[in-house]
Amino acid sequence: MLRRVAWVALVVVTALLLQSTVFAEVQLFGAKPELLYLVTVAFALLEGPSEGAVVGFASGMAQDFLLDQPKGITALTLTLLGYGVGLLRSYIVSPSPATPTLLVGLGTFAAVLFNRVVAFLLGEVTAGFAFVLRVALLTGLYGALLTPLVFPVLRRVSARSRPPRVVRW
Repeated sequence: MLRRVAWVALVVVTALLLQSTVFAEVQLFGAKPELLYLVTVAFALLEGPSEGAVVGFASGMAQDFLLDQPKGITALTLTLLGYGVGLLRSYIVSPSPATPTLLVGLGTFAAVLFNRVVAFLLGEVTAGFAFVLRVALLTGLYGALLTPLVFPVLRRVSARSRPPRVVRW
């Protein structure tokens, strides 16, 4: 169990550092890739709703505290995203290689829109709806493009950090 927590923490910290340093400079029409959204969707897809919600909450709080954002908006967004994708996992009957890419793209798009709506309701957003929609669409596209590169690594980390199965007679 402790090994699992350490691996997930390492993945979250690595994604957060990459997102705030390397990918902060890579912008496409004002949108940046959101690696923590990708990590949350990947763990939710691989492990289910409870693991997705926990990884989402930890990722969101880490991002909120590191980037000096209003505390809790990103944590709420990623928790709901992880739980929702984890619930969708039970309805996927024949997984294909495109499934994670599609779920990351659509999930990131919906989560960025939700995040900005909550921020607007709390008085934190000054951008117009057209800009927010464009950023959400481009962020989802970024996530979908990064998924084929990142998802196999996260799948391997998830499989290695699981406790070994013990069969007793």
